Amino acid sequence: MKAWVLDRYGPPERLAYRDVAFPSFRDDHEVLVRVRATSINPADRHALKPPIFFRRGQGLLRPRDGRPGLDLAGTVELVGKDVTDPKVGDEVFGVGRGAYGEYAVADFSQVTQRPTRLTFEQAAAVPIAAVTALQGLRDKAEVRPGQRVLVNGASGGVGTFAVQIAKWLGADVSAVCSPPNVELNRTLGARRVFDYTKEDFTRSGERYDVIFDTQLNHRLSAYRGSLTPHGLLLVVGGGPGSVGRILPRLLMTMLGSRVVGPRAKFFIAKVTTANLKVLRDLLDAGTVTPVIDRTYPLDQLPDALRYLIAGHARGKIVVTV
Repeated sequence: MKAWVLDRYGPPERLAYRDVAFPSFRDDHEVLVRVRATSINPADRHALKPPIFFRRGQGLLRPRDGRPGLDLAGTVELVGKDVTDPKVGDEVFGVGRGAYGEYAVADFSQVTQRPTRLTFEQAAAVPIAAVTALQGLRDKAEVRPGQRVLVNGASGGVGTFAVQIAKWLGADVSAVCSPPNVELNRTLGARRVFDYTKEDFTRSGERYDVIFDTQLNHRLSAYRGSLTPHGLLLVVGGGPGSVGRILPRLLMTMLGSRVVGPRAKFFIAKVTTANLKVLRDLLDAGTVTPVIDRTYPLDQLPDALRYLIAGHARGKIVVTV
């Protein structure tokens, strides 16, 4: 089978596209998926060259596995002996290991049947980004009908899902994005859209119950002034840049919030079948729709990663296999 392999940590140019052995199961709860499409996430970019202190268990100088790629949509080809669902032949979406190749392995608890309304390419755009938005808004922020939610970074992969899911939860949604994406966010359900080149939402005088933030590009005092007395700053990303640049900003924000406020939370989503099923229902109902910026063939994966690194993606970047 063909797959992209990372033999040495570094930029996308270090990836090699070559014939490799089929992936093997780690236990009897896994399934082999013939990948039809995958998508790019910031986690994939950071995995190319993680800081030394993040490499425990994955190789200090060289990647131990070297098969990147998480999001996937495809067809189940083989199942472990303890797997009863999904079955061979099922079309699924979710996350796995080595999705930047023709075949990938996934735990059965992290995939489920593909939404019938979506193509493989559309389904591959969903898992990590949409689950992050769902878990953040529904579970961590506990958004209720009538609350005011602002999504900072509303035109990215997570942000486009967050606007739609906040609307589904009954919130009054505002969004922050670049000029070309203002109309997009209105169509996704935002009542108020801030073009950040013209208006700073922290100076608008409006206050929110939840700020869902993928950028972390304001001072704590500015966030505090934009939240209601019991409002929550929910941090789901640190904007563009390497982990080495994002991590200090994230740590300073979380530590500072404990001293001077506002109330803040940071989390990393975990993709589960239960959450994927919720999203599948929303997708099949047309309540949520993936926004895809560009699609690349598998042999152009480094170009897709470079486009993500450039930081101007509108929605998701999909790779077809």
